[in-house]
Amino acid sequence: MERAIALADAAGKAGDVPVGAVIVDAQGNAIAEAENRRERDHDPTAHAEVLALRAAGNALNTWRLDGCRLYVTLEPCPMCAGALVLARLGLLVYGADDPKAGAIRSVLNLPDSACSNHRFPVIGGILEYSCRQQLQSWFADHRS
Repeated sequence: MERAIALADAAGKAGDVPVGAVIVDAQGNAIAEAENRRERDHDPTAHAEVLALRAAGNALNTWRLDGCRLYVTLEPCPMCAGALVLARLGLLVYGADDPKAGAIRSVLNLPDSACSNHRFPVIGGILEYSCRQQLQSWFADHRS
């Protein structure tokens, strides 16, 4: 999670919302990492989670990530939660809840809904204070 926080910091400094993601394979090796790049790439789908999923799929030469863990600083949105379901993710670990758009536990629970064909364990609140402070500070700076 500390690496994800560092990636989020880089995203924030580059003008994107500070969210970072790291994917670890079944052997514990970091195989993919990404940060939000929506502003830089002019791409509404360039969320850290989606970019990390793409990189992990390329690294493993498969779209099935059932043996992998994703560490991300913010609870995934509906788009990202759907992508995690489709990737057959093994475990999700996230930092801060997203009370506006969280699709894992806060607003929706997409992975456990009737429309999901894959369920995965979730651990939320890891380094929550650091992740939340990072986001709140960034938004305070950009809204003033």
